[in-house]
Formats: sequence, C-alpha cells, structure tokens
Amino acid sequence: MSVANLDQPEDAIVNDANSGTPMGSRPLRRYEGSCHCGAIRFEIETDFPELTRCDCSICRRKNALMVKVHESRFKLLSGEDSLTEYRFHTMTARHFFCKTCGIYPFHRKRVTPDHFGINVFCLHGFEPDGIPVRQTVGAAMA
Repeated sequence: MSVANLDQPEDAIVNDANSGTPMGSRPLRRYEGSCHCGAIRFEIETDFPELTRCDCSICRRKNALMVKVHESRFKLLSGEDSLTEYRFHTMTARHFFCKTCGIYPFHRKRVTPDHFGINVFCLHGFEPDGIPVRQTVGAAMA
C-alpha cells in the first residue's frame, strides 16, 4: 500500500486552484494527526482557508469534516503498513482507514488527486471553531 508522491519540495507554494493566489488568511501552521490507536501518524501544513463536508455516499456515512491539503503539505510519519484503502464508483478517490481502529484519517481526492482530504478531528489540538464550512456536492458527480 502506498499513498504515493508524498515527498515534495518543502518550499512549494500552495495556491487556490481557482484563482492561483495563496490560500487562506490564517498563518500557515503545522499540525500532527493520528488515528485513534496511534498506529497511523501524519503531519500537515495548512492555513485552513475553509473546511468541507461532502454529501457523497461514503462521506455522509463517515460524517468527516475535512481540510484540503496539497500533497506537498502532507507527510505520513508512521503507519503505512497499518493503512487499508477503499475505492468505489470511479475508483479514483483513495479513502484510507486504519486496519486496527477503523478510523478514517485522510483520503486522496477524486477531482484533485494531488490533494488530500484530511479528517480535522484526527488533528491534535485543533478546534474548527470560526473556520467557514463549505458543503461540497459529491453525490451529484457522475
């Protein structure tokens, strides 16, 4: 199992896909996250421009609140052998879960496969208060 292409230049600039400008008005910060049992540990850098909830069949069931992070801002610290992967429909999005505790910490996105959707409730010391939440329409995607 490989989450592939995680090692990108650390000085890469993450731009908003629509405007080409730097995202968010909060400072870029590094967060560490994990699954419930701690087997999977990861790190992200983000300025939390927004959080998203998706209405597709899997996201409705896992009820995750997510932040979109470019692969250059994601680092798997440990637990690659503890990840299991689930794909469905177009087989493009790659949803990762812990084999031991079953928690969903992140997924590779379908529309932007060079980005991860991170389950913000897996981030240590993070509170989503005050960050706008956008509802995404995954159920209507063909």
